[in-house]
Amino acid sequence: MMYKPYKLGLHNPNLTFREKLRHLNFTYFILISLLAVAGVMMLYSAANGRWDGWAVNHALRFALGFAVMFAASMVDIKLFLRYAYPFYFATLALLIVVEVAGYTGMGATRWIDLKFIKLQPSTLMKIALVMALAKYFHTSTLQSIETVRGIVPPLMMALVPAALIMAQPDLGTAMMLLFTTGVILFAVGVQVWKFVALGGMAAVLMPIGWHFLHDYQKLRVLTFLDPERDPLGSGYHIMQSKIALGSGGVFGKGFLKGTQSHLNFLPEKHTDFIFTMLSEEFGLIGGVVIILVNMLILAYSYAFAMRTTSYFGKLLIIGLATNYFLYVFINIAMVLGLLPVVGVPLPLISYGGTVILSVCASFGVIMAVYINKDTNLGKE
Repeated sequence: MMYKPYKLGLHNPNLTFREKLRHLNFTYFILISLLAVAGVMMLYSAANGRWDGWAVNHALRFALGFAVMFAASMVDIKLFLRYAYPFYFATLALLIVVEVAGYTGMGATRWIDLKFIKLQPSTLMKIALVMALAKYFHTSTLQSIETVRGIVPPLMMALVPAALIMAQPDLGTAMMLLFTTGVILFAVGVQVWKFVALGGMAAVLMPIGWHFLHDYQKLRVLTFLDPERDPLGSGYHIMQSKIALGSGGVFGKGFLKGTQSHLNFLPEKHTDFIFTMLSEEFGLIGGVVIILVNMLILAYSYAFAMRTTSYFGKLLIIGLATNYFLYVFINIAMVLGLLPVVGVPLPLISYGGTVILSVCASFGVIMAVYINKDTNLGKE
C-alpha cells in the first residue's frame, strides 16, 4: 500500500516546451503505436483485404488520438489538479444527458449524437473519476482516510456514475469504474477490513442485483457457466471464438487466411473479438506478442508512478494504468471464455472512435505526469 508523504510545499520547475520534449519517453509512444499498427493490419484483414472503411478510419482516428496524446503530455500537471472536479461533474452531467436524450444503438443508450461523432460519456468518466479521486486523496489527511467517513465521498464519486452507466445498460464499464476505485483505495492505504466489509455487503446484495439485470445480461452469465447449453444461440460467440483460437495453433494460418473470420463464422471480428482473429492468423506467438507489448506499456506506466514525487500524480497514473489493464484483461479473458461476454474492446486494436481517443488521452496524461515528475503539489 502506498502511504501519503507529507509534502505540503509547491515547487514548479516551469519546464519549457523544449525541455518537455527532452523528457518524453519515446519508447512508450512507440509501444503504443505498435498496437495501433497491429489494429490497422487486423482491420484490413477483417475487411477482406480492403483499406477503405475500418482500416483507414482506424488509422485516421489513431492519428488524431496521437495528436491528443502529445498535446496532453505537454500540459502542466497543476491544470489536471485544478480542473479535476469540474471535469468530473461535467462528465457526470453528460451521463445524465444520455439518460434524458441519448442515442440508442444495438439495444443500449450510451451515446450523445453530435452528428460528426457519437460521444460516449461513460468512456470519459473512466478518466474523470480517476482525476477526481486522485485530487480527493491528495487533499485529504491520513487520519481522515483511516475513518469510515473519509471513504464515503470517494465511494459516492464512483457509485453515482456507475449506477447511471448500469442503467444504459453497460455492466462492464460500471464494473471497471468500481474496480479502479478499489485499486486506488488500496493504494492510499485503506484498511483491509473495510474491503472485506464492502465485499461482504456486495455478496449479500448480489441476489438482489441479479433481479435488476436485463434478460440478455443474465443469459450471458449462464452462457459463461455453460457455453454448450445453447451453441447456436447465446453460446455461439464464445464457441466460435474458441474454435478460431484453437485452429490458429502456434504459428497461425497466415495473414488474411483465417477461416473462421473470413467465412464469417466469427462475430464482431472487427471489435470485441479482434484478438481471436489475430490469434487465428498469427497463432499463439502473435497473441503472446500483443500481450507482451501491453505488459510493457503497463510496466512503463507503473514505473512512471514510482518515479513521480507528487501524490496526485502517483494516484493519477495508477488509476489510468489500471483502467487500461482492465480493458486488456477483460477483452482477452472474454474471448478465451474466462469471463462472460461483455462489450469491452481491445484498446488501440479494436475498431472504435471514443475508446481510442480516450485511451490516447490517458496515455498523454500519464506522460504529462512523468514529465512533471519532480513537481511537488501543495493542497489546492
